[in-house]
Amino acid sequence: MEKNQEFPRFSMPLRGLLLLAGMTTVAWGAFFKWFGAPLLSWLSMHPEVPVDVSSTIYGSFGLIIGFLIFLSGFYPISWLYLIMVGIGGKLISAIWFAVYYADILGWNKRTIFHLGFNEVLWIIILGIVLWKALQVKAYLQTLED
Repeated sequence: MEKNQEFPRFSMPLRGLLLLAGMTTVAWGAFFKWFGAPLLSWLSMHPEVPVDVSSTIYGSFGLIIGFLIFLSGFYPISWLYLIMVGIGGKLISAIWFAVYYADILGWNKRTIFHLGFNEVLWIIILGIVLWKALQVKAYLQTLED
């Protein structure tokens, strides 16, 4: 091991991103679970036509994934698996929305916003946070050896 190797840092803003990702995922999960019909109607290409689709399971899944992402913000180096589960959950959620709901609701600004900002953008951000956490964990393991 080199003595000049720089110590990788997992800064507080990265924890903040984990907490923010968890809170927004919980919020959108709650919207889909408890305000499913009005939300889906608002997201649809034709808001005046009622959407006859349930989003309770999709919302419940979002609530669980959001809670796990939020928990990962407390011990991100030790609980790497929660960040990984969060990324996997966001990926499943994005695919689920694109395959099932976007087909029913139609592609428009609102559905693209939800898919792009609430799912895909957070997958990228969580991937960067995970990469940084893995760097710190690898460095800490070199100190133990």
